Amino acid sequence: MNKTKHISRKLGLNIQSIGRKICHATSRFKKNEEGSLLPAVAASMMMLTGAAGVAIDGARMFYVKDILQKSLDSAGLAAGHAMELQDMEADAREFFDANIASVGHWLSDSNMVAQFSDDNKTITLTATASISASFTALFGYDQITLSASTQISRETRGMELVIVMDNTGSMRSSGKMAAAKEAATQLVETVYGADDTSPNLWVGVVPYIAHVNIGSQHTSWLSAAGQAKITNGDFLPTTWKGCVFARADGEDLTDTPPATAPFDPWYWDDEPYYSSYYKANNWIDDDGDRSIYEANSRSYAKGPNRGCGQEILPLVESKATVLDAIDEMAPWSFGGTASPVGLVWGWRVISEKWQGLWGGDTPAELPLANDTPFMDKVIVVLTDGKNEFIRRTSSLGGSDYTAYGTIAQWGYSSIYTARDELDDRFADICQNIKNDDILIYGITFGSTPDTATKNAFETCASNPAFYFHAPSNSELQDVFDAIGRQLSNLRLSQ
Repeated sequence: MNKTKHISRKLGLNIQSIGRKICHATSRFKKNEEGSLLPAVAASMMMLTGAAGVAIDGARMFYVKDILQKSLDSAGLAAGHAMELQDMEADAREFFDANIASVGHWLSDSNMVAQFSDDNKTITLTATASISASFTALFGYDQITLSASTQISRETRGMELVIVMDNTGSMRSSGKMAAAKEAATQLVETVYGADDTSPNLWVGVVPYIAHVNIGSQHTSWLSAAGQAKITNGDFLPTTWKGCVFARADGEDLTDTPPATAPFDPWYWDDEPYYSSYYKANNWIDDDGDRSIYEANSRSYAKGPNRGCGQEILPLVESKATVLDAIDEMAPWSFGGTASPVGLVWGWRVISEKWQGLWGGDTPAELPLANDTPFMDKVIVVLTDGKNEFIRRTSSLGGSDYTAYGTIAQWGYSSIYTARDELDDRFADICQNIKNDDILIYGITFGSTPDTATKNAFETCASNPAFYFHAPSNSELQDVFDAIGRQLSNLRLSQ
C-alpha cells in the first residue's frame, strides 16, 4: 500500500494579519502626543498581550492540526485494510473519532469525509476541525478552522493459502468434524469475499491422518520400485489410491521435489487374522484369494489401500472447488495422528520447488517463487489431538500402519517413544517452513490436545498472535473468523 499525504498548510488564521492589527493599535498611542509615559506603557502592554495570545493560540492550533492529520492518516489506513466498502467507511470513521477525541475539549466541531474511487483502490479522506479562539478573539478571530487531507492507494497483495486439517477418527466425536468444516468454510468465504475468484489468490486443502493422499495421478513421483509395485499386480483387484509413505534419510522433513527424492506408494501389507479387537488387515486368505473393502470403516475395511483418506487439493483459483474439498472431508479411524506428515505436505503444496508439479487445475506457474513481489504464502494447520499412533499387539507391529509403517518397522517398541519422535519432527518441519518465510497459523481444538501439543503448535506459529486454542466447537468458529480477518488484512497490507 502506498500512502501519500496531502496536508494543507493553511491553518485558517493569518498570524501576520493579527500582528498588523496589533501594530496599528499601538501606532495610535504613539501619535497621541497629549499624554506622557502612560500611552507608551499601554502600547507596550497591548503588544505583549497580543504577542502572547498569538503564541498560545498558535501553539494550540499547531498541536490540534498535528492530531487532526494523524487521526486522518490512521483512518485512511484502517479503511485501506477493510475488504468491503461499508466496512471501509465505518472503520475510517471509528479510527478518526477515536483519535481526534484526544483534543475534543478544544474543539467546537469536527468532520471527516471519505471518497472512494470506482474500483475501491484509492481512498481520499478530508477533515476539518474548529477550535474556539482565546486571546486572538480580541482581534476578531472567534473561531479557527483547520483542515487536513490524506490519500490511500490500496494495493491488493496475492496469497497462496493451504488449510491443513486433521481428519483423524477423534474428529468424529461431539460434532467436531462438522464444526471444523463449517469454520474452514467461513475462513474461505472471508478471504474470497462474494466472488468465486479473487486476484492472485489460490487456496489448497490437505486432509491428513497418519499419512496423506497425494492423488493416484502422480505415479511419476514414485520410486522405480514403487512404480513397479502399482503396475505388477500387487494391488489387484483394486488400484493404488494415492497415499504414500514418508521418505527416509531426513527427506520427510523437507520440500525436496520428487525427482530428487521419490516416494513409495502406501501399501498396507496383508496380516494374518489375530483378533477382532486389533483389527488385523487380513485381505489375502491362505489360498491366495483377495477380499478387499475400501470403505471408511475401521471394523470392515481391508486391503492394500486400507485407511487411505481423502486426496489433497493443491492450489486452485476457484472458491467453489475449495469449498467442495472441505465439504468432502470425513474422519478416518486408522493410523492415529501424525501432524508432521500433514504439515510437510502443506509446505509442499506451496513450495516454490514444486512449481509446475501438481497439474490439474493448478496453473503451471504455481507455486510461485518465495520472493515474488506482493505475494504471501500461508499455512493454517489444525489438530484436535496429539501426535500418537493407534496401538496394536506387537505381533502386528505394535501399531496401525502410518506414513512411517508400523512403529516396529520404524524402529520403536513403544507408541510413546514413537510419539516423542513425531513431536521432534513436527518442530523441525515448522522451523524449516519458517526459514522459507512462510507464515504458519497453528490451531489446537477440543479437550484432547495436551500441554505439550499446545506448546508445540504455539511454537510452530509464526508469532504468538498466530496460535489459537479452541476448547469448543463454537470457539473454533471464532478462531477461524479471526484468522480470516487477519488474512484479509494481510492481503491489503503495505
